[in-house]
Amino acid sequence: MSSSRLGLRLAVCLLNISEARRKYIVENVAKAALLKKNGNSVLAACLEAFQSIDMEVQEGIHPCLGAVDLIPIYPLSGVGVEECGAVARNLAENLVQRVPGCSVFLFGEADLPEKRTLVQRRKQLGWFTRRDFSALKPDLGVAPARRCGLTGIGASPYVMNCNVTIDSQDLALGKEIASAIRGSNVNGLKGVQTMAFPHEGKIEIACNVESFEDQEVTETSEGSQYMAYSVLGDHFYYVSPHYIEAQVKKLASDQGIGIKGRALIGFTPQECKNCAEYAIKEGIGEFWKIRRGIFM
Repeated sequence: MSSSRLGLRLAVCLLNISEARRKYIVENVAKAALLKKNGNSVLAACLEAFQSIDMEVQEGIHPCLGAVDLIPIYPLSGVGVEECGAVARNLAENLVQRVPGCSVFLFGEADLPEKRTLVQRRKQLGWFTRRDFSALKPDLGVAPARRCGLTGIGASPYVMNCNVTIDSQDLALGKEIASAIRGSNVNGLKGVQTMAFPHEGKIEIACNVESFEDQEVTETSEGSQYMAYSVLGDHFYYVSPHYIEAQVKKLASDQGIGIKGRALIGFTPQECKNCAEYAIKEGIGEFWKIRRGIFM
């Protein structure tokens, strides 16, 4: 979402699709979004993805349930999370009408009145382990068709990714490290959700880094554990990706192994906002073609 006043109203959809190997499909999904404006751009991207990706033949290590697996809407500036939730609900209703076999579960501000988190919903649905679609019960749409699968749609404060690869093939060790930094652990990192996967002959510690509100967080200087940003006067914090990498490095070092660095890092909220404003100002639709590196 945006307006003629640059940066006044911005929200972002970090669309998760179950495809990474075929670059042309990923680019076609992104290009589809350029043909529409505002909420319709996300719908157009999803329609292209559903047409191109078949869950009956999809292969991959990372857990997923849908061809379009996740549609999260995050506020960046001038937009509240409640409004993002309304956009998400409207998108969900449009998708189940437009895509035969599309099924949706809602989370966060789109999941009214409970407002259950994405992690809660995924656990309830067996997202982390399930491959049997027959028993899934969507919030919207018909029973999930195998080709489309089940799509999560919702809204929350910004969530970024930070994946760190350790120089080991020991998956059990990777799971231990992931557990140690997980936010649900008493000594873990607040707002960090983690899993461990085999990755190109090594083990990847994959982290979702959630933004959160916390009156007690005060240290947000460069190099500190927490980083801060504001939306509509509300202050949010998240664990620095550099701090996450340092913690993984320490835990791996304690076991006598090193790390191969951050394999993937998502845009921070500030970076995402700056990139969006720049692309809009300069009229650069295919921004990914001039932005080097791998981001999410």
